Amino acid sequence: MKIHEYQAKDILRQYGAPVPAGRVTQSPDQAAEICDELGGRCVVKAQIHAGGRGKGGGVKVASDPDEARRLADEILGMQLVTPQTGPEGQEVKQVLVEEALDIQTELYLGITLDRQSGHPVIMASTAGGMEIEEVAAENPDAILRMVVDPHLGLLPFQSRSLASGLGLEGKTARQAGAAIDSLTRAYLETDASLAEINPLMITTGGDVYALDAKMNFDDNALFRQKAIAELRDVDEENPLEVEAGEFGLNYIKLDGTIGCMVNGAGLAMATMDIIKLYGGEPANFLDVGGSASQEAVENAFRIIISDDSVKAVMINIFGGIARTDRIARGVVAALESLGNIDIPVIVRLEGTNVEEGRQVLEDADFSFIVASHMADAAEKAVAAAGGA
Repeated sequence: MKIHEYQAKDILRQYGAPVPAGRVTQSPDQAAEICDELGGRCVVKAQIHAGGRGKGGGVKVASDPDEARRLADEILGMQLVTPQTGPEGQEVKQVLVEEALDIQTELYLGITLDRQSGHPVIMASTAGGMEIEEVAAENPDAILRMVVDPHLGLLPFQSRSLASGLGLEGKTARQAGAAIDSLTRAYLETDASLAEINPLMITTGGDVYALDAKMNFDDNALFRQKAIAELRDVDEENPLEVEAGEFGLNYIKLDGTIGCMVNGAGLAMATMDIIKLYGGEPANFLDVGGSASQEAVENAFRIIISDDSVKAVMINIFGGIARTDRIARGVVAALESLGNIDIPVIVRLEGTNVEEGRQVLEDADFSFIVASHMADAAEKAVAAAGGA
């Protein structure tokens, strides 16, 4: 689960991290009031679940309250396009109005799970303000890494070592060490999957501030993080993904034209791979689960074809726990309830009760394209969607 910058900063503030003063608003007039309270010079920042907002025109400096009002009016309601939103962009519904600070140096600080070691790892770099992926690709030696024991937490010598590695001294090093400790505790205690300050700013006076903040959380831990769960903003999520979640379906919207309905995450990944191998592009990842009910299958199919970019649907089912005849009945029921469907549907069934499942498809009024194996299904799906 993702949250907004202002929400991440509120969490970091609770853990003692140095965060600029500011408030979020949906009103240009209130943006002017907040700017006046902050001393008359401020930064107006669009709040969406995407990075690169400055490059898209979503972060601007106001020299006075009137300019803050004008900038907030321009940003609110805009369809902000960044490298992380895709070409369609994301509508801005609120802005963070924050005090403007004099920047001398920008650093990077983040913590996430290193799956290779099985431990959280802190990453720090003097290349602040850049995407960490770009830094890793262009100059991997510029990134300092420090593994954290999740039981012991960050030890004092580790924060001092990172601050020293960033070339910091005196009070700046002490403040940076405290910020590293705050970020680490926030990450560990909130079941975050990512906690990032980019940039970690050093002012001309040598003080340290979290100029920007980002936090993502493990969905599977939200049952014990009630306060975090309440921060969810479904307006920032894909509507189809939100609807799928309500039915317990694992669905992720992609950019292709071939809708996929598969039982099992591994088979779903293999299905997307083989579609690409034959020159097509999957429109989604969708795992209906190993013991998918007829109702789940019906909802899954309806969600897939609700995507206007879908030109064909590939159903790839291996019946182990789930019976293929149940899956087939769910698909047929979905087509009957949805009425006239002019999208080709390619079906590959194998496993438990496969003959019964194929018979269900044979007896249906809809003309399915039946495939004998995965490669055959992928080839037929790519052709039905208009070719490679």
